[in-house]
Amino acid sequence: MADKKLTETHIKEKAAAVKKEVKQRVAQKVKPASPNTVSSNRLKLLVTIVARKKADYYADLIQSFDVNMQMIVLAEGTANAKMLGILGLTDTEKAVLLGVIQEDKIPDALNTLEEKFNTIRDGKGIAWTIPLTSVIGTLIYGFLSNNRLTVKESKQ
Repeated sequence: MADKKLTETHIKEKAAAVKKEVKQRVAQKVKPASPNTVSSNRLKLLVTIVARKKADYYADLIQSFDVNMQMIVLAEGTANAKMLGILGLTDTEKAVLLGVIQEDKIPDALNTLEEKFNTIRDGKGIAWTIPLTSVIGTLIYGFLSNNRLTVKESKQ
């Protein structure tokens, strides 16, 4: 008899706890996360300067970090011939790679780029990021963040 009473008490306590949790969720209007909502992952502009003959290699490498849009701009170094001779540099033809990358992928991308700058023959370069403060429209954000499922959250 005591076991039956203990079980009934336990069931009542559990039911009260579930009711309390349901009330809290309704009060907070908690909605389950939809896979089609915009994530809060910020975007940054990744700027990479490398030798022109290695630009395609680095563009492919950067693309592996879900960089959906890149632009390669041809450039030339500004140091004079005497300074280049002192530093042992002969190639002044450079390429500037501009790509939009998700903030959470930046550490891996920069570490990989640094490793390649140090290990690839004639693969020296420099890379940094610039924060993007806003992007107009969720579809553009979805394209730049390489998230094709991004749509506006419906208002209900």
